[in-house]
Amino acid sequence: MKVAVLGAGAIGAYVGAALSRGGADVHLVARGEHLEAMRRDGVTVLSPRGDFRAHPRASADPARIGPVDIVFLGLKAYSYAAAGPLLEPLLKPGTGVVAAQNGIPWWYFHGLPGRYEGRRIEAVDPGGAVSAVIPPARAIGCVVYSSTELASPGVIRHIEGTRFSIGEPDGTISRRCAEFSQAMVAGGLKCPVEADLRSDIWLKLMGNVAFNPISVLTGATMGDIAAHPGTRQLVLDMMRETAEIASRLGSPPKLSVQRRFEGAAKVGDHKTSMLMDYEAGKPLESDVLLRAPVELARLTGVPAPSLETVCALIDLLTGAAARRRG
Repeated sequence: MKVAVLGAGAIGAYVGAALSRGGADVHLVARGEHLEAMRRDGVTVLSPRGDFRAHPRASADPARIGPVDIVFLGLKAYSYAAAGPLLEPLLKPGTGVVAAQNGIPWWYFHGLPGRYEGRRIEAVDPGGAVSAVIPPARAIGCVVYSSTELASPGVIRHIEGTRFSIGEPDGTISRRCAEFSQAMVAGGLKCPVEADLRSDIWLKLMGNVAFNPISVLTGATMGDIAAHPGTRQLVLDMMRETAEIASRLGSPPKLSVQRRFEGAAKVGDHKTSMLMDYEAGKPLESDVLLRAPVELARLTGVPAPSLETVCALIDLLTGAAARRRG
């Protein structure tokens, strides 16, 4: 299997190194010092499960790679609409695009029978801009249960988790999913193929939708947010609203709100990825993590006052930050 990793940062390079270790023909797309280090020394993975080094090919130019069987997208979701020039040289008929993103994906209603089948979610696919670059028929959903960081150029620190759940938007167990799963498992990762990946999407989102924006608004860690009575209640309210939206759409989360909260609270004094992005002056994933659930709450008629309020506060905060920068 020939795989291109477009956006070979911390998660992308980790997946690429594992796939390469398992025997796949892997090509990493990156830039700068990180690219040069991977070209020179390969990808070094530091992990409590055992360190290893792999030597997948690396390039800044997808045209030099050519068409592949699978593209693994390691980009942030807000980058998808502008990724066309990078993605196009990698595609051929049948190429699947594994979108390892947080939050609600642009393909959510593709292949989903019912009253909303084929509907576009404006928050994540404004004007169809993402669908024009990545047609939903190419999409393979992916929910990441793994934490990594870029320790230095070419060096990935794996913190925890090895599961990358994947699934077709229409719920079929396709050949391309099965083959990609086998390649991931050969590389030492877990990659179950799920018939109902949407339930996994909502389960992960129940935590991210609350802890991530509240951490940006307060500067607090997950442990602090969970321990404070006021923010604890706000998190639980946001989780309940999110679970109700998921249920209205036919994909109730696989855990109760209380169990999901307890699992997130155990993380302790950990900064969320959204807070780290905000502190670094990077764009936030608020479209997929917060605006999309609010849009879906309005669509399904679910009262979501907590989600609406926190979304408004994040909009105000990020808008003010953007004006200061520009």
